[in-house]
Amino acid sequence: MKILKPRFVSPELKLLRFLHSRMGFPIDDLRRFENLEKGFKGEQQFDIWSEDILIDGLILNDLLFEVNNTVFQIDSVLISQGTLFQFEVKNYEGDYYLEGDKWFTLSGSTIRNPLHQLERSETMLKQLLQNNGYNMHIESYLIFINPNFHLYNAPINPSIIFPTQLTRFMDKLNRTPSKLNGGHSKLAETLVSKQTFQSPYKRLPNYDYNRLEKGICCPHCRTFVDVTLKCKCGFEEAPSAAILRSIEEFRWLFPDEKITTNRIYEWCKGNKSIRTIRRILANNFEYEGYGKPGHYIVPIEFNRAVR
Repeated sequence: MKILKPRFVSPELKLLRFLHSRMGFPIDDLRRFENLEKGFKGEQQFDIWSEDILIDGLILNDLLFEVNNTVFQIDSVLISQGTLFQFEVKNYEGDYYLEGDKWFTLSGSTIRNPLHQLERSETMLKQLLQNNGYNMHIESYLIFINPNFHLYNAPINPSIIFPTQLTRFMDKLNRTPSKLNGGHSKLAETLVSKQTFQSPYKRLPNYDYNRLEKGICCPHCRTFVDVTLKCKCGFEEAPSAAILRSIEEFRWLFPDEKITTNRIYEWCKGNKSIRTIRRILANNFEYEGYGKPGHYIVPIEFNRAVR
């Protein structure tokens, strides 16, 4: 098994992490942030679990497509010789129950039926494949990765894989006959190339520079560090690494703002001297202009913010 497209923190989650350290969130935005964070942790657990897939296959993670003006997202696919496996990963925790095709938490709150999401994604994926000349068999599975999840009144549905079934499901996958050729690699390349893009900035809470708390955040626990750059959680880093990471945060949050010594000094809340900030900027970026009106140009490989 080969991972052709690895999983990364989504741009939206990355931006929300930066913002959450520096401002309070309205309740709806906080709930979305927490759901994205929990979902990503579940996907990471799935990635660890999928390392035991032994067949000749290709895995692609975090795919976003648009078909017939409809955008849909797929957590992971596994391309084998004769089957494309689609996986929808859920990190639900606690007790849930079913009434008909409606899903509820034990407290009675309604949640979207994840089977409907799985069926919709499969339908759209089939259309995408057909549009590009492929007619491959698709098997779709809803993976509940959290061992602390339980569903009352659960139906007998082979598309649902509960935590206690993960080992047996892995055995089933590893019994799948599979020998890939160039056509399978071409299919994987086609899927990667057909991805669409959605701006991560559209669903963020409202924010502006003046209202955000300034300082250097620990990359692990996201609390602010003092001038020693030693966090209470035990993490410590060199000044250059901390400043460059803070510049990256600034670039993500304000992609259209110019990088200047004074701006970064203020963004870091004077944690390091202006002289230190200027030296780090000069060593890593090109300066454009003359005197105070000038600013630093961010290299393409450094500027990973998606507009």
